[in-house]
Amino acid sequence: MNRREAIQQTALVLGYAISGPALMGILNGCKATPEAAFKPEFLTMEQALLVEELTEIIIPKTDTPGAKDVGVPMFIDKLLKDVYPPEDQERFVKNLMAFDDEAKKAYGNSFMECSVEERNAHFKKTHDEIIQKLTNSGPSGWWNVGGKEGKPFMVEIKELTLLGFFTSEAGANQVLQYNQVPGPYKGCVPLTEVGKQWAT
Repeated sequence: MNRREAIQQTALVLGYAISGPALMGILNGCKATPEAAFKPEFLTMEQALLVEELTEIIIPKTDTPGAKDVGVPMFIDKLLKDVYPPEDQERFVKNLMAFDDEAKKAYGNSFMECSVEERNAHFKKTHDEIIQKLTNSGPSGWWNVGGKEGKPFMVEIKELTLLGFFTSEAGANQVLQYNQVPGPYKGCVPLTEVGKQWAT
């Protein structure tokens, strides 16, 4: 039985939902390692949890599935393991942990131990700083992102999240329009008729 199941059963026995502070007390008192929604093959569990949270901040669950719902963190983990060369694997993990270290400096806790508000604030600050830097560098900055050191981490995690999400079944069918066998060519169609962007 995992912690979530234990909490749910406790709530049922007590006949009501456990309060927020009590729930935090239970979770903070647990010494077991938190579990990711998937079993990472390349990332450590700590890194996998961080990737899960970052992808969900980028594409949260609304009336359509979020990044975690469609397996984006697992997609990133498998991509790192099976596709990335060793130097890029090392760079990604180094940048991921540097992002976490910055949260520790700013809030005194790792990113996953921060409150939701602190997580969102740290993500936004990091994101806005790199976008500002790229904007100030002019058009060439966007084409030569990162130079020899590779893409900035925020750009890379967003790209991987979007790639994983929009190539998933839910991303292609529920968010984009999907037409497995293209119909006749229509060169000029009002956007009101299309409604949303086509999946490719």
